[in-house]
Amino acid sequence: MFKSKKIGRDIQATDTLIGEGTLFEGRIKSEASIRIEGHITGDVDCAGDVTIGEHGVVKSNVIARNVILAGTVNGNVLCKGKLTIRSTGKLYGNTTAQSLIIDEGGVFQGTSKMDNGAGAPPEKQDKEPMPSNPFQTNYGGGNMATM
Repeated sequence: MFKSKKIGRDIQATDTLIGEGTLFEGRIKSEASIRIEGHITGDVDCAGDVTIGEHGVVKSNVIARNVILAGTVNGNVLCKGKLTIRSTGKLYGNTTAQSLIIDEGGVFQGTSKMDNGAGAPPEKQDKEPMPSNPFQTNYGGGNMATM
């Protein structure tokens, strides 16, 4: 009589909304996209996109396909795609992403690492390795310090 159908999640659609005035404590894991307008303390793990609105505050790590940050994140952000920090956005932590865009007025305090995608082989290094002292170069027979 009733047949169960497996419904696939659309990672393009925003499935979850944490509204303004909401405080959530704990880990969120979602197959679809999330929009955060409230406060979250705990990790966010999302197969889709995460959008953090102007009033949104996240105190944790965020893992997602793409992240649009117009609010505040105190933690690390790992994007499989693009991290966009809007003019009102603030990221206090490190990030790894394929693409990083920071609008004028946006704040980023941390380190960034560009990731060329999962499973991609590292490029072959044909150049000479960088010296341990970046102001020191090797010219033929000996070392010469440059200023």
